[in-house]
Amino acid sequence: MRRALFSLLVLALIAVAFAAGGYAAGKSYQFTGVVKAVDATSMTVEKSAKETWQFDVSKDTKGTAKVGDKVTVYYTMSATQIEAKPAAAATPAKKK
Repeated sequence: MRRALFSLLVLALIAVAFAAGGYAAGKSYQFTGVVKAVDATSMTVEKSAKETWQFDVSKDTKGTAKVGDKVTVYYTMSATQIEAKPAAAATPAKKK
């Protein structure tokens, strides 16, 4: 009985760990608007006259849209390159 209970506890902990890993993988965002342009690698979506976004589209992207369709785009932010520059050194205070 104790062995079965222990096994059940271990399985529950594994399930929680996988669920937590899925949430940590990356926060998902969404953008809703009207499709203004579509080509093989990108799609331009306009939310308002002042806000237009362009999304990269790959062969793995689910769904398709045509110009004029109202869409909701689900996306994640992912860094492709990081260029670090050293922080500026503080200037020493003058002594009197």
